Amino acid sequence: MTRRFLFVLGSARADGNTELLARRAAEQLPSDVEQQWFDLAEHPVPDFEDLRHDSDHVRPTEGNVALLLDATLAATDIVIASPLYWYSVSAQTKRYLDYWSGWLRTPGLDFKVTLAGRTLWGVTALAHTQPEVADPLVGTLNNSAAYMGMRFGGVLLGNGSKPGDVLNDTEALARAKTFFAQEAPLARFVYED
Repeated sequence: MTRRFLFVLGSARADGNTELLARRAAEQLPSDVEQQWFDLAEHPVPDFEDLRHDSDHVRPTEGNVALLLDATLAATDIVIASPLYWYSVSAQTKRYLDYWSGWLRTPGLDFKVTLAGRTLWGVTALAHTQPEVADPLVGTLNNSAAYMGMRFGGVLLGNGSKPGDVLNDTEALARAKTFFAQEAPLARFVYED
């Protein structure tokens, strides 16, 4: 299968530090790798409604949820590009991940089977100087990948608060050059180590 990267942008700010860092990393991908960028601020999805015990799930056929589902299913690599908001992913990003719960229960979709073996990556910018404050965000993505049977490539961290600050983080920019070239291991829950 030809590699196809889906970049899910979860920032409340256009062209923010997280997106800048994700785009720097994406520039390093080979030219034959397809890229699709989905900005959750430009294509908002409604709040997720948990109906798992109330009704049958139906595959969405129109609107932003359908576009996002189709893009997710088509991707070999999903990149969650979310700034660190209150030590985890943004609300838009969390809403996207919540939709996975519904897609898991949608008849005929085989969402978990389809994503198994594919790779989840993360990119985030944080204003704090200690990278450990991003551990909850990393845990969210790692555990989501582990539950789905996906590979997890880790999270590319960059430092920045004001627009463009991340471009001064020379270490993050250096890591961006090889971030997607690394071999992503199968994700495991912490308790499995």
